[in-house]
Amino acid sequence: MKLLHQFSHQHPLIFNEEQSHESEKQAYCSACGELLSGPSFSCVECGFYLDMRCAEAPSQLNHPFHRNHSLDLLTSSPYKTGSCTCHFCNKKCEKFVYDCSCTLNLHIKCALFSYNMAEKRIGELQQIARIDPLICTENGNEELKRAKCFACWKPLLDSAYLSLDCGFYLHVECTDLPVEINHFFHHEHPLILRFCGEYFDNIRQRLPCNICNITPRKGIFYCCSICKFALHIECASPTPPIIEDKNHQHPFTRLRRRVPFVCDACGSSGNHVSYICSICDIMVHRSCISLPHILKHPGHFEHPISHTYFLGQDKFKLWECRICNLEDVNSNYGSYYCSDCEYVVHVICAIEEYNWYDFDESGIIDESLEEISALQPYSIIKEIKDGENVVAIEIKHFSHPHNLVLNNDVKDDKCCDACVLPISTSYHYCSQCNFFLHKSCAELPRKKHLSLHSHTKPHQLTSNRIFRCALCWNETNGFAYTCAECNICYCLRCASISDSLKYEGHEHLLSYQKYEGLCNACGQSLNYAFRCKRCNFSLGEGCLKLPLKARHKSDVHHFTLTHHDNDYPKSHYCDICEEERNPNYWFYHCGICDNSAHPKCVLEKYPFIKLGNIYTEEGHPHPLTFVQKVHYYPECQRCGKPCLDMALECKTIGCSYIVHWECIKPRF
Repeated sequence: MKLLHQFSHQHPLIFNEEQSHESEKQAYCSACGELLSGPSFSCVECGFYLDMRCAEAPSQLNHPFHRNHSLDLLTSSPYKTGSCTCHFCNKKCEKFVYDCSCTLNLHIKCALFSYNMAEKRIGELQQIARIDPLICTENGNEELKRAKCFACWKPLLDSAYLSLDCGFYLHVECTDLPVEINHFFHHEHPLILRFCGEYFDNIRQRLPCNICNITPRKGIFYCCSICKFALHIECASPTPPIIEDKNHQHPFTRLRRRVPFVCDACGSSGNHVSYICSICDIMVHRSCISLPHILKHPGHFEHPISHTYFLGQDKFKLWECRICNLEDVNSNYGSYYCSDCEYVVHVICAIEEYNWYDFDESGIIDESLEEISALQPYSIIKEIKDGENVVAIEIKHFSHPHNLVLNNDVKDDKCCDACVLPISTSYHYCSQCNFFLHKSCAELPRKKHLSLHSHTKPHQLTSNRIFRCALCWNETNGFAYTCAECNICYCLRCASISDSLKYEGHEHLLSYQKYEGLCNACGQSLNYAFRCKRCNFSLGEGCLKLPLKARHKSDVHHFTLTHHDNDYPKSHYCDICEEERNPNYWFYHCGICDNSAHPKCVLEKYPFIKLGNIYTEEGHPHPLTFVQKVHYYPECQRCGKPCLDMALECKTIGCSYIVHWECIKPRF
C-alpha cells in the first residue's frame, strides 16, 4: 500500500488508483476544491483528499514570474478573514494558497499552471489540438464566448487557442511568450514577465501599463521592477501603422515620434505610442481606439453610459468621478457619462471596473411587457383613489399565501419579514399571521442588478430561507437577492448598496474599493471598504448598514446610532457589558435614559433573525420556532447548556424540544 506523509495533514494518506464511481458521495480535493476524477491520495480517518497534482506540489516554489522571493504553500489564507485574492486569476482563495511575504497570493492550481507556463511545461503542447474560434462560435458555446486567455486576458476567441485539461485556456501565441524581452520603449533594462497583481517593494500599489495606462488586475505582464516600467502583453507587441475601428468613423495613424501627450479619449497622459485622427484633430492611446462607445456598466445598471471626447462645462452640476470619488472629470477630455442621471466617470475608472466583473452584455436585455408583468412582486386585490394617486390597500404578495392589508399606523414593536428591521413607515400586514412587510419592501423588484457582485446577470428576490449575507456576514431569515450563477445571497440592506453612495454621516461620496486599513466606525481591519480618499474615511460593509435605531431588553426605548461622543467624560463605558468603550468609534445611545452601548452589545449575535418565524430541522418531526428566552432558560437538548441566546423551540403540544440555533445551524 502506497502511503504519503504530507506536511499539510497530520495522518498518512493512502494512494487511490482511480476515484470510485460506485460511491454515491463525490469527493473533492482539499487543496484546490476540484472534483476528484483520477489518481489521488486520501485519509481514511477524516475524509481529507488530494489529487495527484496537489499532492506533488512543492512546499516552497521558486516562481519565474516572481523572482524576488520564494512562495510558501499554506493550507489556508494567511489573513484573519480566512480568504484572500489570487493575483493570477483575481478570484478568492479559500483553500491551499501559495503565499509570499510581500503579500503575493496564488491559488495552488494557478501557481502550478503559471509555473509550468513559464517553464514551457504545459503538457506536450504540440500534441494538443489548436481550436479554431470560428468553429466554437458556430457551435454556440456561450461559456467560451465569454472566456479569456489566462496569459494576456484578452477574449479567448480572438485567435486560435488551446483548451487544457487543467481548466485553463491559452492563445496559441501566448504559449511561446518569452520570460524576458528587450523592448525599444525601455532601453535601460530587460522586461521580465511578472504577475500583474503583485505590489512592489517601495510603492504599495500595482503598476499601470506605460502605454495604455490601464492597471491590470490579473494575469501577467512585462515589467522592469527597477524603473517601475510595465507593459501589457498586447501593448508590448509591435504596433500597426494604421488602425481602423468600428467605434470611430475615420482611420487612426501611428505617430512615429515618441512625444508626451494627453489622450483625448481617456484624459490620461502617454509617453510612447500615440495614434492621431487628422480629420477630428485628436490624439489617443492605441488601446483607446477600441473603447466601446456604449457600456452597460456594472456600477450603473439603470442606463447605459456613453463615451464622448468632451463634455460641455454646463452639462453636469457635479463633476466628481462616481467610481473613484477622488478627482473631478476633466470636461475637455474623454469620459463616460449618463445624461439621465448626471453620472460621469473617468474612462480609466470605468474600464478597470468593467474588466473586473464577469460581464456579459448579452445577458442584459430589455424584457418584454409580459415578462415584466410576470415578475411583479404582488398583484393588487383592492385599491382606492387618494387625490390624484391610486393606492393599493390590499395585495397578494409572492412571498406569502394570504392577502396583505395596507396600514399607516407605525408599529415599532413589530418587525418586517423582508428586511428584519422595525416597522417605522407604512406597511402591509397579514390579519391571519404575524407577517409584516414595509410598503417599500413589498414593492421591491423580483429581479435586480447588484453592482457589488462580480456576476452581472440579475439577482432573484427569494424568501422562506435562512442564509448568511455575503457582504455584511449577518445570518438572517429575511428576504434575499440570490445570484443564479453562484447561489450567493445578499440581505435587503446590503442589496441596496451601490459601489458609489452618499452616507449621511459623511459629506462626500464613498466608493467601494480594495483597502487595507482600519474602519473609522469600529476600528476593525479591512480588506475592502467604502472609502472617501479625500478625507481618509473608510467604512466596512457591516458598519455601513448598521440600523439607525435598535432595541435591547436593557432599555424600554430605542437606541439611536451615534457617530460622535460629545460629553467628554474622563472615561466611557458600555451600559450593557459595563466594559470601557472607545469614544472615537460609533455607539448606540438612548437620550432619554442616557444609556450608551457598543453596537455589538445592542444588536447581539443575531440581530436580523426574526423571532417567531418557523424553521424545519431534519432531525425533528415538528416545525421549530425561533425564540429568545428572557425569564427562564431551559437546557439545550444538543449540548445540555442553558438556552441564553437564539434558540429553536417546538411549539407542538406535548413536545418540549428546544435547541440552540448555534448547535444545529447549517454551514453557510
